[in-house]
Amino acid sequence: MTDKVMTDKKVTNIVVAGLGGQGVLTATDIVADVAVSAGLDVKKSELHGMSQRGGSVSSDVRFGTQVFSPMVPEGEADYLVVISADQVSVNAAVLRKDGVLIEPATVDEKKLRNKRSINVALLGALSRHLPFSDEQWTAAIKHNLPEAIHDVNVEAFQLGKSA
Repeated sequence: MTDKVMTDKKVTNIVVAGLGGQGVLTATDIVADVAVSAGLDVKKSELHGMSQRGGSVSSDVRFGTQVFSPMVPEGEADYLVVISADQVSVNAAVLRKDGVLIEPATVDEKKLRNKRSINVALLGALSRHLPFSDEQWTAAIKHNLPEAIHDVNVEAFQLGKSA
């Protein structure tokens, strides 16, 4: 994949969006952990909502050799991961013209053992575009989620990666 190459000055911009309670912040915590484990400078910021379950939530993760701001400027997201399909239009302006949209339709939700792991499944789809190993992703998933749901989420990640 051509977009896996990171130059010294390149900052990768990712926005994860969805509704409160869908794991938006957990998803960005996982991405941030993966990038930190690769030795990159990482900045993360919650942008909207979260105070009410079901309200719009988005969170930014930026990583590279040097990152100065946690906020992804409008129109500069390399990747927009949307956990709830109705949030695509709400967040579309953040995606750059040639950016990658990863939405729920990317993954066959019927194959998920737990529907709540859609956030991690979509990270699996995102992982195909990023220069991190499965081991780094698995470690970050396990670090950010309770042990009781490690297996179902690692499985969801693999499902998303193969989607």
